[in-house]
Amino acid sequence: MSDGALRVLSYNVHRWGDDRTALARVVKACAPDVMLVQEAPTWWGTRRKRRAMAASFGLRYVAASARNAILVADGIELIEPLHWRIRRPFIRRRLNFVATQLPGGAVGGQVLVGTAPVTVVCCHLGLHILGRQFELEQILKRCRTFGTPYLLTGDLNEEPDGPVWKRLTEEGLTDLGADAGPTFSSTNPHKRIDGAHLTPPLQGRILPTPASSEDLAAASDHLPMLIELSS
Repeated sequence: MSDGALRVLSYNVHRWGDDRTALARVVKACAPDVMLVQEAPTWWGTRRKRRAMAASFGLRYVAASARNAILVADGIELIEPLHWRIRRPFIRRRLNFVATQLPGGAVGGQVLVGTAPVTVVCCHLGLHILGRQFELEQILKRCRTFGTPYLLTGDLNEEPDGPVWKRLTEEGLTDLGADAGPTFSSTNPHKRIDGAHLTPPLQGRILPTPASSEDLAAASDHLPMLIELSS
């Protein structure tokens, strides 16, 4: 963190299952103060794997919920970590077959931007259009209780003309990535399905990602969003 600004990296890391060396180079090039991770590694040895992943980036693993996690750099403290489960509805995928997705979640916590408290939140919405809206309402309901400005980032699994993005606008959040270009896929970027949304009076912008196209393509199936926040 420098000059009162905070660097936040929002990134779907594809379960830490692609080229880990390339991913570490991408994250280190971005030099985040806070990293908001979607699709953090899970299953056997979840905490051990997440701590190892954070260490490979030169960061610390401090909070998580479901497949979302928060990592921080030395000198950055996450105050009052927030983690909550998001209920996902049952989805009829095929005739006479009903299934549900893995439980969703959101994770967040307060950090300081200069001397101002700000809440950062990370989420990963589901694949079904109605399910995403259902999940988002749960997240926004909790966000209204923070008492601070907040940054909401994550894999929204939807392009900007969809109802989730419209609902975020109705809530009064600013889409920081409106001119930042597509985020998926990393090998053929053609969709913007990852978002970074900010409440006033907090100021923010998307920074260019200082990593090679080769590393970005190898590191994950998504591209990262590097955000600079200022109070």
